[in-house]
Amino acid sequence: MRTAFTSDITGAVVDSLEGTADPRLREVLGALVRHLHEFVRETELTMAEWESAIGFLTATGQTCTDTRQEFILLSDVLGVSMLVETLGADRGVTGGTGATESTVLGPFHLTKSPVRELGADIDLVGGGEPCVVSGRVRSADGTPLPGAVLDVWQANAEGYYDVQQPGVQPPGNGRGLFTADAEGRFWFRTCVPSPYPIPTDGPVGDLLRTTGRHPYRPAHIHFIVSAEGHAPVTTHIFVAGGDHLDSDAVFAVKESLVQEFAESDDPSLAREFGVPNPFRHAHFDLVLNAEPS
Repeated sequence: MRTAFTSDITGAVVDSLEGTADPRLREVLGALVRHLHEFVRETELTMAEWESAIGFLTATGQTCTDTRQEFILLSDVLGVSMLVETLGADRGVTGGTGATESTVLGPFHLTKSPVRELGADIDLVGGGEPCVVSGRVRSADGTPLPGAVLDVWQANAEGYYDVQQPGVQPPGNGRGLFTADAEGRFWFRTCVPSPYPIPTDGPVGDLLRTTGRHPYRPAHIHFIVSAEGHAPVTTHIFVAGGDHLDSDAVFAVKESLVQEFAESDDPSLAREFGVPNPFRHAHFDLVLNAEPS
C-alpha cells in the first residue's frame, strides 16, 4: 500500500473520494486533486513555495470581514469569477444567448439593497455629476417584463462603496432595489460613476504589485435583474469613453455592456426626472431569457 501511495499518490487521493455521496461534489473534488497535483508536478513546486502559498491564502481569509470579501477579490483578479460567470451564461444558467451579457458579481454585493421607488435617488451624499439611468426590462422576444426586480449598486463619486466608508457614507448609499412598472420600465437618479481602484491594502493588493498590475476598474454600475419565469442576469453597465475599459483589473468588460452616458440639455426632461439641467442620461434595455418550460 505504501508503494502504491508513493507511485501514484494522485490516484490514491482520487480513489479516497469514492465514498462521497454527492456525485457532483465527487467529480469536482477529483478534478481539483488531479489538476492541483499536475500543477505541482509541472512547476516542481518546493516546500518553501507551497508554505508561502498557504500563508497567502491564510492571510486572504483573515482579511475577510462582514463587509469585505478578499477571496472574491482574489477570484476576480485571477479571472476565475469572470470565467465561471461566462460558462454559466453559455449553459443558459445566467442569461445566455439573446440576453444581456453577464459579468462578475464583485466583492461589494454584501448588504441588502434598500427598497426604493422608481425615480428615487441612490446617491445620498452628492458631490458627483447628476445622472439618470433609465430603460426597460424585457424578454428576449421583446415582450416587456412588468414587475421585474433590479438590484442596483455602485461606488460614490470618489470611487468608494458605502461598506468601505462606514461613518462617511450612510448605509445603503449607492444601492437600490427597484421594481419595474407595468411596462417593464425602470428609472432612477444617481451620480455618474467614476473609475476606481479595487482594495489594495490586503493580500490581493500585494499580488497585483508583485505582478506589476494596476488595480483599477472602469466606471460602472452593477445590476442583478430577475423576473418570474426568466433566468436572472448579473451584469454591469460601463461608461463609454472612460479609462481602463481595455485593462479592467477583474477582466469583466464586454463590449455590449458599454453604454453612453450622454449629456442632456432638456429642461423639461430634467424637471420630469427631478434633476438639475443639464444632466447625464444613460438609457438601455436589460434583456432576460425565458426559462425552459
